[in-house]
Formats: sequence, structure tokens, C-alpha cells
Amino acid sequence: MATFDSRRLEIFSTIIQTGSITAAADETAQTPSAVSQQLRRLEEEVGQPLLRRRPRGVVPTEAGLVLAEHARKILRSMDAAQSDLDDLTAGRRGSIIIGAFPSIASSFLPKALERFTSQYPSVSLSIRSNRIDTLVAELERGQTHIGLLWDNPWRPFTSDILRTEELFREPFVVLVSKHHPLAGEQYVKMTDLASESWIVRAAEHPVVEVLDRAATTAGFRPAISMYANDYQEAQAMVSAGIGIAMAPESALTIKHPSVNILSLGEQAPERRILIGQREEKVYSAAEVAFRTALIETARQTSSDK
Repeated sequence: MATFDSRRLEIFSTIIQTGSITAAADETAQTPSAVSQQLRRLEEEVGQPLLRRRPRGVVPTEAGLVLAEHARKILRSMDAAQSDLDDLTAGRRGSIIIGAFPSIASSFLPKALERFTSQYPSVSLSIRSNRIDTLVAELERGQTHIGLLWDNPWRPFTSDILRTEELFREPFVVLVSKHHPLAGEQYVKMTDLASESWIVRAAEHPVVEVLDRAATTAGFRPAISMYANDYQEAQAMVSAGIGIAMAPESALTIKHPSVNILSLGEQAPERRILIGQREEKVYSAAEVAFRTALIETARQTSSDK
């Protein structure tokens, strides 16, 4: 059974990422000959070639592809282990780094923070607001302790590294101008919106897929009048009559005064809000307490509705 040197695995992963021994040498601050020597030793340990030389760089063999995939997992786990050890060495078990995405960071999370800090004022909290892919990566590498994630019921979140627990579900709602013919309604059906123009988030935002699925189920394809950079911009354009929009409830903590919110009732698309933590990790007392605060806040918020 081969025993792999982590440094060689790191060098090999860098070669795969850069596609070049020379580029990998620059990336790892070594000479190309030193990188080549480490690669030869790794191939001796594996017992077969890992790379094929090409006129412009290198490509992995089948064995190289297999090892590269395992190497990424090993190196990620080592980063996480180092992060945990650093926490212990620096005595930071009284601190928590929390990851969250913007709409939840501006709505639900502050309530949970207030609940937690009232009970544990000496624990230091740091918040990182990011997109879902960054949140997941930071959790996996141990750069955050707890993350608030999301998924949709039709595409559940899965991970071999993270454990997740559903915190609550929130519906998507429809936004219309206060001058819109439907503005006086509390409830609307998607079938009533087939002829509308829609304002959606830009950069392939997940709400685009939610709208497409809801519209397809209702038998139409939504006409897009604008791609907005954030929900505040979307609300402003809705207020001006450029179109209507769909948004999760948590994105509307600050509502534009000239926008009305309509429910889609039982047919409303939903997203699940999840607590994410690393599976193979010993959780500190502070992390356990914060997770409890999240659950209690979600329960209280639900009962207040």
C-alpha cells in the first residue's frame, strides 16, 4: 500500500490545475527540476505514470485523474484540520465565524444573533456574506464554523463533507407596483401572470430558475424586461412599472413603499434554509449554543406568523 507525501500531492494538484510543470513551479516557488523530481517520486509511489507530456504542457493519465480527485479531498481535509488546530492553539474557541447569504444575513440572521449575544456576550462573532458556492467551500475548508445555506425541494443540497439540517422553509412571492391592476389583491395565481413582463436577478441568479419552473407549470414562458443586480433595484423597477418580479420573502425585509407583495398561496415555490457544518468535526460549546439559537429563532419566527 502506497504512502503519499502531502507535499507531493499538493505539487501534483498544482500541476493538474495549471496544466504545466513550469507553471506549477512558479506557483509553488520551486524550480521546474525540483517539481519534476517530486513528480517522479510520486509516480514511483503510485507505480504508474500520472501525466502525459504534450508540446504545450501536460495532461493527466487515467491514474492521474483518479489520484487528483482523491488528492483534492485529502488536501481539503488537511486544511480543515489545520484550521481546527489553529483555533485550539490561539484559544479562539470562544469565537465563531458564520457564513450566510445576503437575503438571510439581512433578515433572519440578525434575530438569531441578538438572541445568542444576549446569552453569550463574551463570544466573538464574525459574519461572512457570500454566494452559496463560496459558503460551501469555506465550510468545507474550515474557514467558517457554521453556515446558513439554501436549496430547493426539487434539487436538495448534498455533500460528503457537510452535515445539513433544515431550519425553515420560505415561499417566493410576487411583487407588483401599487398602480398595477392586481395591487389590491393579497393572493394571485401564476396562470394570471402569463402576459406580464418580469424583472429578474442578473448573472444567472437562482430566482431565474424558480420563476421558469413556476411559469412552466402554469403553462407559459416568462417575458423578461430587465435583469437587476439586487432585489432593491428589482423593487425600484417594479415600482416604476417596468415589470413584476418574484422574490423570496426574506429578500423583502426593506420593502419599497410603492410595491405590493402578493402571495402565490399553496402553489408558491419554496426554498429551504439550512444549517451547514462540517461532518467530521468536534463542535465547540459556542458552536453548539449558536446552532441552538438558530433553531430557537426559526421556531419563534414561525410561531409569530
